[in-house]
Amino acid sequence: MSTSPSTIDFILDQLVDVGNVSARKMFGEYALYCNERVVGLICDDTLYLKITDPGKKFVGKYYQEGSAYPGAKVSMMISGDLIEDSSWVSELVKITADNVPLPKPKKAKV
Repeated sequence: MSTSPSTIDFILDQLVDVGNVSARKMFGEYALYCNERVVGLICDDTLYLKITDPGKKFVGKYYQEGSAYPGAKVSMMISGDLIEDSSWVSELVKITADNVPLPKPKKAKV
C-alpha cells in the first residue's frame, strides 16, 4: 500500500504555519522536509518523525515507535488523531527540524 496524495495534502496543510515544509516522493513513498532538513517519512498514510530527545519530551505519553518500512530506522509514529491538531503537530515538526542536522553538502562532480 502506498500513501495517497490526499494524505500528503492534509499533512502539509496541517503544517502550513511551520514555514518551509514540503514532501518529496521517494521510492513510492514520501520524505518530509522542514527548512531543508529531512524530519521524517510518510509511508502507508502514516507519519513517522525522526526521534530526538526534545521531541520525545514534547510528545510525552503519546510517544510511540514504529518503522516506516522493513529495515528502516525506528521513528516516532504519529497517529492520525494527533496530526489533526495542527498546532501540536506543527510544534513537534519545528522541534524535530531544530534538532536534526542539515544535510551534508554534495560533492562537486569532476
